[in-house]
Amino acid sequence: MGTDTVRTPQDDGAADRRREQRGWYFYDWACSVYSTSVLTVFLGPYLTSVAESAADADGYVHPLGIPVRAGSFFAYSVSLSVIVAVLVMPLVGAAADRTGRKKPLLAIAAYTGATATAAMFFLDGDRYLLGGALLVVANAAQSVAMMLYNSYLPQIAPPEQRDAVSSRGWAFGYAAGSLVLVVNLVLYTGHESFGISESTAVRVCLASAGLWWGAFALIPLRRLRDRGSAAREAALPGFRQLAATVRDMRRHPLTLAFLLAYLVYNDGIQTVISQASLYGSEELGLGQSTLIGAILLVQVLAVAGALTMGRLARTYGAKRTILGSLVAWTLTLAAGFFLPAGAPVWFFVLAAGIGLVLGGSQALSRSLFSHLVPPGKEAEYFAAYEMSDRGMSWLGPLLFGLTYQLTGSYRDAIISLVGFFVIGFVLLARVPVGRAIREAGNPVPDKI
Repeated sequence: MGTDTVRTPQDDGAADRRREQRGWYFYDWACSVYSTSVLTVFLGPYLTSVAESAADADGYVHPLGIPVRAGSFFAYSVSLSVIVAVLVMPLVGAAADRTGRKKPLLAIAAYTGATATAAMFFLDGDRYLLGGALLVVANAAQSVAMMLYNSYLPQIAPPEQRDAVSSRGWAFGYAAGSLVLVVNLVLYTGHESFGISESTAVRVCLASAGLWWGAFALIPLRRLRDRGSAAREAALPGFRQLAATVRDMRRHPLTLAFLLAYLVYNDGIQTVISQASLYGSEELGLGQSTLIGAILLVQVLAVAGALTMGRLARTYGAKRTILGSLVAWTLTLAAGFFLPAGAPVWFFVLAAGIGLVLGGSQALSRSLFSHLVPPGKEAEYFAAYEMSDRGMSWLGPLLFGLTYQLTGSYRDAIISLVGFFVIGFVLLARVPVGRAIREAGNPVPDKI
């Protein structure tokens, strides 16, 4: 006699959760191409060249009548985008939590960013103002969308799965970034054989990131589902909402303690990412092809690093694994201080070290924070997390710049960043994570 397999509600619930998780991974796959190809590689040099073509005889452009050195226009545009994101994220986060309708807000943010990125195809000649405006819109929309995306993690993964789920998300993102960057580099380096100019090749690379973002964002938007909210209140206006979020977080001081530790060591991570190419070109005398190759190596190894550290977290817990990664960051920077000039092989070794700890550090920080968020406050708290990630990473570049200004040495500047990882290690080690999770009203996983 044959037997029929009987599906239980628990089986159906687990299958639905896995389907949501797979959909969730694809938002990282969709949007990470923007971070890699647009922000990290192509837009900075290209927008600067566009601004320089529009500059006056003294090298200044005049947006809204304000004199700005053409070489600083990209950096100022990024800073403005961060300010816009910091103002908008608390409002959107509170609205998402109070209405229970995250998915429409995620769709608006994602397609606003994707459309602005695709429109960068029209950034040619001396249209630097168009480029700056599209950058502000795309970067702010990316921050808002990532905040909403991250806030799904506590809803789609039970506590014991979050480290693995978060790590897979980061791995998906780095895999997509690597894949598209390879295609972009083939087009960029071989543009003559494709019968297009270098400028057109860059504009195609920029626009393709927006098209990729918009196309693959359809998958999470089809699979993720909204949960109802018991509170159907309107979000408070402007800074009142931000103040209300901060007041609520003060009721959870251990969550704030973790956020402070993350703010410190993530500032170090973001500064290494943004300044490593400068260190390679100015201090080590390496060419552009070497630097782009190193960026690609970081992307590829970050996939393996995120997945490996996710497995380590299952054995040792997320907190210990993050602490171990901060030790690895410290050793990597110390090794970077001694790199010989004109030796690309050793720079690739440094890039490999960064790649192996980069994805895992970020993925496990996200999953650990998800345990510290009070139920029903996911988007609002992840707005604060995203602000720490994107809006507060200014001290590291400032220290890097000041150290170089005072010493004239990029080696001294790069080693000065060790302090962020040491202080972050100490602050994180002092956070009683288990008690913080209980005080937030969440179950404590076996390994944390």
